[in-house]
Amino acid sequence: MKCILLIALVLVTTVPLRTAAADDAKLNTLSDAEKAAGWKLIFNGKDFTGWHNFKKESVRPGWQVKDGTLACVDPHNAGDLVTSEKFDWFELELDYNISEGGNSGIMFHVTDEGNAVWATGPEFQLEDNAKAGDPQRCGWLYALYQPPTDPKTGKPIDATKPPGEWNHVRLVISPEKCEHYINDVKYFDYVLGSDDFKERVAKSKFSTMPLFAKSNRGYLSLQGDHGQVSFRNIKIRPVAPQK
Repeated sequence: MKCILLIALVLVTTVPLRTAAADDAKLNTLSDAEKAAGWKLIFNGKDFTGWHNFKKESVRPGWQVKDGTLACVDPHNAGDLVTSEKFDWFELELDYNISEGGNSGIMFHVTDEGNAVWATGPEFQLEDNAKAGDPQRCGWLYALYQPPTDPKTGKPIDATKPPGEWNHVRLVISPEKCEHYINDVKYFDYVLGSDDFKERVAKSKFSTMPLFAKSNRGYLSLQGDHGQVSFRNIKIRPVAPQK
């Protein structure tokens, strides 16, 4: 009986460990199918290759590569990261895990002409919807677009998981239509440069920023000055404009 109990204990304790190890091995990697579909990793899980602080050549110490994640561990000494590569039309996917009350964001089409990343690049907002102070919620296009009301809650759709859990982002930016997804739930779509888009910009704080959303090509940026947040499995593939 003791032998049976010992074997059972070994199985219970080792199987989860093997599963966790297998999951870790899949982090920051691409399958053969993803490679064939044109996906490219832009974070290797090991170092800051392909990333630097905005208008800097280095990365401030508030950012760390930790346990296979690109992590903002000290927002007081991190600032905004940008990619070394510029992108025009693309599909981006990544996982993020945000701290309690945390606030971050993903900006795109960022250029060096602005004094800050948000002066040129629209922002896919990231935050802890329950406790963050900013009323612009996770998944929204900051100050411009938000999802429709969820009839179950009477509030805008919210598919986020709480702080401490990983959430999945999908962002599609194309000339014909841009789409925001959180955990496979579509929030909304819009068209960059459309009359509707321009009207919303004119009514927002971005109306005083002449370079905002004017470029169709630029860096991707991860915001690092409003709270702790970690990213992993950051991958991108080009989207061809429709003819």
